[in-house]
Amino acid sequence: MPIEFQMPKLGLTMEEGTITAWLVDSGTVVEAGTAVLTIETDKVDTDVEASDSGVLHITGRVGDVLACGARIGWFLEPGEDPPEADPARATAPGVADRSVVSVAEPGAVALAPTGTGRDGARIFASPYARRVAAERGISLGALTGSGPGGRIVAADVPPTGDRHRVSATVAARQTAVRLGVDLTHVRSIGVDGRIDRADVERHVREQLSAAGRPPALAEAPLLQAPTQRIPLRGMRGTIAQRMHDSLAQMAQLTLAMEVVMDAVVAHRVATDPIDRAGYTDYVIAAVAQALVDHPIANSQIADGAVNLLPEIHVGLAVALDGGLVVPVVRDTDQLSMSQLAAETTRLANAARAGRLALADLEGGTFSVTALGAFGVDSFTPVVNPPNTAILGIGRLRESVRWVDRVAVPTTVVTLSLTWDHRAFDGAPAAQFGAAVRDRLEHWEKA
Repeated sequence: MPIEFQMPKLGLTMEEGTITAWLVDSGTVVEAGTAVLTIETDKVDTDVEASDSGVLHITGRVGDVLACGARIGWFLEPGEDPPEADPARATAPGVADRSVVSVAEPGAVALAPTGTGRDGARIFASPYARRVAAERGISLGALTGSGPGGRIVAADVPPTGDRHRVSATVAARQTAVRLGVDLTHVRSIGVDGRIDRADVERHVREQLSAAGRPPALAEAPLLQAPTQRIPLRGMRGTIAQRMHDSLAQMAQLTLAMEVVMDAVVAHRVATDPIDRAGYTDYVIAAVAQALVDHPIANSQIADGAVNLLPEIHVGLAVALDGGLVVPVVRDTDQLSMSQLAAETTRLANAARAGRLALADLEGGTFSVTALGAFGVDSFTPVVNPPNTAILGIGRLRESVRWVDRVAVPTTVVTLSLTWDHRAFDGAPAAQFGAAVRDRLEHWEKA
């Protein structure tokens, strides 16, 4: 009996995945637990293991962006044939069936309801034919189907040589198919000349505006022609959405405290260089211990309540070329300094190498972010949902403190605490910040 192989849901926030590579060929006999493909999520690239055993029949293609639960293949018995395509089962709940595509004139937007042409008649096309047409930049409205009932099949799509080859992203092609847009009429303004989804959406707005219809995708017009465009997709898109949601849904405030780091500096200098931790590690350790005494900052708002969380997992923001990730140091309060330093080093290296596992990115209960390496003294960090607080670390800088009217050189750092005022007020926030400060200033006694 055929067993469906579905796009897995690898994390609480994962909604879809992109197939980047199949590690085995269709028809290969695989065992459950064998890595068979690689997918890209909004956070990481990761291998996916076979969920069952049998002869793997692949249906998902490299480049497909599929919702969690969508079919990507079948596990079959030897000699068994895969079931016939069933559009209702090929997509996950909530994902539209796109086997019926609307007709559009070349360069025009399909203004008729989805699934119908301008004359109201439906045009039927196989999913593979639709995909091939999109890849070749060909409008299905110009084709005649030779399949059963006039259905357009892949053989009806002219080869690439018959039409101008269009350079476009997978997302752009999928959007073009959904909206009935001929990609040969879409102009790219990206630096590499490839058409992306934003180009298709801009083309749609222009066509609707020319037709006297209000744009369906409202956004502020560009003030100038851009020299470069960085699409809000992948990691950048996830960061944009999460930070917008964070500020829109929370009542965020920030306080700043100056901390004398002389005790930490002395402790660090006295430590064997092999085991020497970074200054950020000291702050993370102080945060973890302060969270033990001030659990209100180790909380999450859910189900109409502030929920105090029993375990302390501190996330550390790591800057990457395309954005940042926040890998999590689990059970932070239970680690020694050497263990903590080893774990933050492992996570930072894995993040920069693109080798973080999803388990490394989930479950954080509090976050720490540092901009001191860039010469920043203080800043306003944004809370990383679903946490209720985040601590920013500025640069270590030389200062002075007065002892009996004598200026004594000292090393200080500014810590910036942002918290959700819905979860707790200013006084508890200040008390938590003071607890972190006191542990750092009296490190040898901590």
